[in-house]
Amino acid sequence: MPARKPTATRKPVAVYLRVSTRDQKDDAQREVITTWLANNGIDPSMVEWYADTESGRTMRRAQFDRLQADIFAGTVKTVIVYKLDRIARRLREGLNTLCGWTDKGIRVVSVTQQVDVSGAMGRMVCAMLFGLAEIEWEYRRERQTDGIRAAKRIGAYAGRQPGTTKGKPDRARELRDKGLAAPEIATAMGISLRTVFRYLDAHPIR
Repeated sequence: MPARKPTATRKPVAVYLRVSTRDQKDDAQREVITTWLANNGIDPSMVEWYADTESGRTMRRAQFDRLQADIFAGTVKTVIVYKLDRIARRLREGLNTLCGWTDKGIRVVSVTQQVDVSGAMGRMVCAMLFGLAEIEWEYRRERQTDGIRAAKRIGAYAGRQPGTTKGKPDRARELRDKGLAAPEIATAMGISLRTVFRYLDAHPIR
């Protein structure tokens, strides 16, 4: 009788992480979730990590697709996220994904929101949280538009230059001195808000 091929190791707990840009790190998400796993007595060897650097506005993400494939294959039984908006930014897409998972008997846990999805009540709570995430995203987009207008008004907006991902601290300080708020500086320079604060901390107001 021929020897059977070894099967892939089953890791029933999946952790999904997502950041939107390459200058963002998922360290904070990892730390919080690692603590949660330890507090709940979950063996690290039973956990598979999936991490994307991609906007939540698109559902086409390499690691998310891998997670979906593992769920379809029946390997994953629990999905853990930092917040539900790591799955999707839009209500319809997030809820469709969640319903598809729970229909397969998948348990979904949002650690920071303290949501453990099971049954109709869990779906209702998640629908509200996904709706709030979409509202937040729309509000942020409006603020970015307002920031671009403000930057253009004083001649400070040129858009992100090809091949660059970050501006310089001196430029951030210059825009601050012209009266732009941190979100407006981020929009004008094409960088994250976190990077703006880091640049400004390096050059405090004298």
